[in-house]
Amino acid sequence: MGTEVFLPQSLPEFWDVHGSHPDAAIYHGGTDVLVRLKETGRTPPAYICLERIPELQAVQDCGETLFVGAGLTHAQILIEPNIATHWPLLPRAVAVLGSPPIRHTGTLGGNLGTASPAGDTLPPLYCLQAEVHVVSASGRRSLDIRDFILGPGHTALQPGELILGVQAPKAGDWGIPHFEKVGSRQAMTCSLASLAALIKIAPGGCIQDIRLAWGSLGPTVICSKAIHRKALGKPLNIQTLNSLADLIQEKISPIDDQRASIHYRRQLAQNLMLRLVSDY
Repeated sequence: MGTEVFLPQSLPEFWDVHGSHPDAAIYHGGTDVLVRLKETGRTPPAYICLERIPELQAVQDCGETLFVGAGLTHAQILIEPNIATHWPLLPRAVAVLGSPPIRHTGTLGGNLGTASPAGDTLPPLYCLQAEVHVVSASGRRSLDIRDFILGPGHTALQPGELILGVQAPKAGDWGIPHFEKVGSRQAMTCSLASLAALIKIAPGGCIQDIRLAWGSLGPTVICSKAIHRKALGKPLNIQTLNSLADLIQEKISPIDDQRASIHYRRQLAQNLMLRLVSDY
């Protein structure tokens, strides 16, 4: 007898199936589940696929905020007009995530749940100050993304909970949305370092507000209020960005592995920030 696969078509139906099969593997696109299956060789007793649950596909304009369901694929994010208008930073990151087949199967919720420091959607969501909504059979709760992502592969998701989606203030009025990553090749690469940024320039040409978030340079995404404060009121130029170098080196904590050394990643962190002037 083969492994059972369930395709619930609503959250109540999911809870019923999950209650009967608590050890089942839960997935949507399967881009991470299938990799783990290949690595471990262990087949779960059942699979529960989330792709037919409409609650996970929602995109809702909530006035001052936008809600995006965890089940949206990266390809859907790229063509969703509300996201392009209100969160233009997120499509910039998704556009360089994986390959077309990965973008058509992988989801926003999967990227969140994997909680990889190299996850391409995470730095933009930190910049957007997103809240992660999770749901269980007993109710719904929301967490700041900084409280949801606990470390590599670890989240605050409790047993029996699903990621429902993310909600964040609209950020379409920020003048400069920026995302860039560096990998070992041009495409299909895990980032060695990445930087997401939202910058608002005052009429006089100085930085009115700024949010920066580095990926792959610590156990979670790196943000620093001290860096933000130091940049305020200054022109967006190489001199200003160079003045932040010491603070950047103080805040990041990259690892040394077979893909890149600590020294190289530290240099990337600073170089990526200097690239902000290319969008101005």
